[in-house]
Amino acid sequence: MPASPSTARAINDRHALQLLQQEGPLTAGQLKAKTGLSRPTVADLVERLQGSGLIQVVGEAGADRRGPNARVYGIVADRAHLAALDVRTQSVSVVVADLLGVTLAEASLPIGSDTGTEPAVEQAAALLERTAREAGAARLHSVGIGAPGLIDPVTGELRDTSGLPAWHRRLVAALQERLPARVIVENETNLAAVAEQRLGAARDRDTFVFLWLGHGVGAALFLDGRLRRGASGGAGEIGFLPVPGTAGIPSAVDCGGGFHSLAGSAAICELAAGHGVEAERRGEPPAAALVQAAVAAGRGGFLEDLAHRLSLGVAAVAALLDPGCVVLGGEVGHAGGAELAARVESRLAELSPLRTEVRAGELGGTAVLRGALITAREAAQDELFTPRG
Repeated sequence: MPASPSTARAINDRHALQLLQQEGPLTAGQLKAKTGLSRPTVADLVERLQGSGLIQVVGEAGADRRGPNARVYGIVADRAHLAALDVRTQSVSVVVADLLGVTLAEASLPIGSDTGTEPAVEQAAALLERTAREAGAARLHSVGIGAPGLIDPVTGELRDTSGLPAWHRRLVAALQERLPARVIVENETNLAAVAEQRLGAARDRDTFVFLWLGHGVGAALFLDGRLRRGASGGAGEIGFLPVPGTAGIPSAVDCGGGFHSLAGSAAICELAAGHGVEAERRGEPPAAALVQAAVAAGRGGFLEDLAHRLSLGVAAVAALLDPGCVVLGGEVGHAGGAELAARVESRLAELSPLRTEVRAGELGGTAVLRGALITAREAAQDELFTPRG
């Protein structure tokens, strides 16, 4: 059935707004060319979106030709403010941005392991509120949070997980109580994968596996353009994967003996020490500086052993999913760069008959925050770009 006039207007408005978001400011003529709509329809659309406060005139075009200049329209960036949080075991980082995703303010804060639950929650919430004030954001529309652990696929809540700080779960509830914003929580590895797919190493891939290499290890699955979370939200918990070369096997409450025992930061540091690889500790996790130093110094023995370890986990993923592409992300994957990725791909070719390209992540440890911001921005745009009535 043909769309009703109101439905057609809503579809056209949303299409125009998405074009302005993706390509930046455009004239009415450019909107006409890109949407295929008639001139009167575009004129009505522009007037409607201006009236709703979603777009405004941001300049003029055509100064180099005869006749009146054409007005250039752009999205009102401060129509909504967004925030993203990267919640780690002993720290929290915050970024506040406008509706176009432009960063307005950012901050981070260490939270010691001896900090109580309520004080930790208050520190993290206060950091967000202070950063929002510095950004001039009187009210946040949407907040995206990346945290370790499992997200319940039914409720969207962070599940109570052993081994992780209790303040993580309490923080999500506290922000929902304190803020008028929509608060969205997602597993940190999934958000990093979203960022790499939109902005980084997997921009050309609809199907790939993202392997997070930081303090711990995790994986995210993109299949046919969709992030797959699994029945309980645990798809990609690769740290628990039993692999050869460990002292034991993992349990339901401890990934010791699993892939984490080979590829976590502590295990990589131990491997580096055995090869005599040293580096000045800069940032977190410490394994990232060691891998970066090994690449710079051409320490092939260490890199080959590390590539062998990583290939064991990647081979298991490839055998099960055949994704065709694996991205080594997180701080360690970024530090290893193309050198480590190429070695893992070569090792993988010896273990699996399935051709799998291995790429280095481009965003490193910033990927979680960037993925959380993408999630918050899309939530805001889904609401604001859908005209009422």
